[in-house]
Amino acid sequence: MEEQVIEMPCPMCHDEDNLRMIAHVDEIPYFGEHTQVTVLCHSCGWRQTDFIPAEGRKPGGWSFEIESEDDLSVRVVRSSSCTVCIPELDLEVNPGSAATGFVTNMEGLLVRFIDIVKMVSNDIGDDEPENQQILMHMLHRLQNAGREGMGLKIELLDPHGLSQILHDRAIDRDLTQAEIDSLPVGPDPAVFSA
Repeated sequence: MEEQVIEMPCPMCHDEDNLRMIAHVDEIPYFGEHTQVTVLCHSCGWRQTDFIPAEGRKPGGWSFEIESEDDLSVRVVRSSSCTVCIPELDLEVNPGSAATGFVTNMEGLLVRFIDIVKMVSNDIGDDEPENQQILMHMLHRLQNAGREGMGLKIELLDPHGLSQILHDRAIDRDLTQAEIDSLPVGPDPAVFSA
């Protein structure tokens, strides 16, 4: 993999000379050919990674119900433009300016939510017992998804259509225009078009 110079300033430190891009084409089992694009700044260390499928995509949503422990191994490709939701717990992670794409499984996705809930719980401490109780309930549901008959629905909403859930029970759908208009899209796509 060869680094290519990008002739634009770093979006974080604005250095004009140290922004580079690495593109790597790979076959992701069951998902097909994808290009992993990483843009990085050798000046400040900023890094942005995303996955782009070889075939064109349209804005789409995916949902999956975690019903058993076996479902924790279901593969997930999440692009930097994807919002991840757990509707039952009213949890949602939107892509921000530093969002990155990743390939994981349902367990890995849940661990990301668990880490955030724990961090919020530590931040509010014991001063807010009502909120602590809500957070402990969320934590219990996240940690026991697929166990003890505790189902949990996961949704991926991607206005660029680059995210997927790989399982026969995964349901894909088109996003409505209202959803497309309201969803954040993550990092500035201009960085990846250079």
